[in-house]
Amino acid sequence: MLNNQVSIRTHRSLRALCAGFVSAALFGGVAQAAEDWPVKPVTSVVAFSPGGTTDILAREIANALTPMWGQSVVVENKPGGAGNIGTQAVISAEPDGYTILINSIGPIAVNPSLFSKLKFDPQKDLVPIVLVADVPNVLVVNPNSGIKSVEELIQASKSRAGGVNCASTGVGTAAHLSCETFARQAKIEFTHIPYKGAEALNDLIGGRVDFMFATMPSVMGHIRAGTLRPLAVSTATRSVVMPDLPTVAEAGLPEFALGSWFGYFAPKGTPDHIVQKINADINTVLQDPNIKQRLTNEGAVPVGGTAEEFAAYVASETKKWNAVVTEVGIKLD
Repeated sequence: MLNNQVSIRTHRSLRALCAGFVSAALFGGVAQAAEDWPVKPVTSVVAFSPGGTTDILAREIANALTPMWGQSVVVENKPGGAGNIGTQAVISAEPDGYTILINSIGPIAVNPSLFSKLKFDPQKDLVPIVLVADVPNVLVVNPNSGIKSVEELIQASKSRAGGVNCASTGVGTAAHLSCETFARQAKIEFTHIPYKGAEALNDLIGGRVDFMFATMPSVMGHIRAGTLRPLAVSTATRSVVMPDLPTVAEAGLPEFALGSWFGYFAPKGTPDHIVQKINADINTVLQDPNIKQRLTNEGAVPVGGTAEEFAAYVASETKKWNAVVTEVGIKLD
């Protein structure tokens, strides 16, 4: 009987010891896999044309990650379809971490409500990695227009047959929906003129359109150069970069509060240890004082955080923008 008890205890000890070895081997394998990645260049896809805020952020972060990873981080622009083409390209990519996506609020949170025949669901087909930045939109006009305030823009629209022209970076983008929301709340008429990405700014600077809601990093250089005049920021609170600039709410439309954000995503099925590594390294980049200062100077507010926090934020933002799209009544096929 005693020998049987000893045998049982010995068996259990050996089983526990083996389990420990297996656990250590698995943990060590995951740790080693994380250390081994990346072993080749990483492609960071931007679903918009060069020069816009997504592109600016992508290149800033890619330049910082390249020496950290010892591999090139290549920014590849795939514009078109209101961001859907670039987004779909990443969803279809191999889920190995070597193709990642930096994207904005539009393709992720707006397009699922906007496009009735969208071929993907960002919340199901992409893995959120990290929220990079919150970015105010700025209501800007051409300085030669003579318009110096939100109230003057509203009055200009009411004095013209057909109202004013509002440029955007595409139908259904946050810039477009901001125009629609602004016009509804101000009770004015306007003509929407969509462009492909950053091209809208060229016509605004050239005086061919009247106003635009543009992301702050994309227009800060023009504002400083005097080629664009800011009237207000779209967010609920003022920007730390231009604290004297009122919000649209303060300027007369108290219910107006819309902003933009940007973050990284990976294809569904990307191993969690790679997602966590990218998350940790981008968080490190966002805490770098020089990078933090450069982003802040451009009007972007660095955020960071966990992948799980970003996933929850994406879900809440998708719900919010669904309400905006429903109110405006836009549907695209």
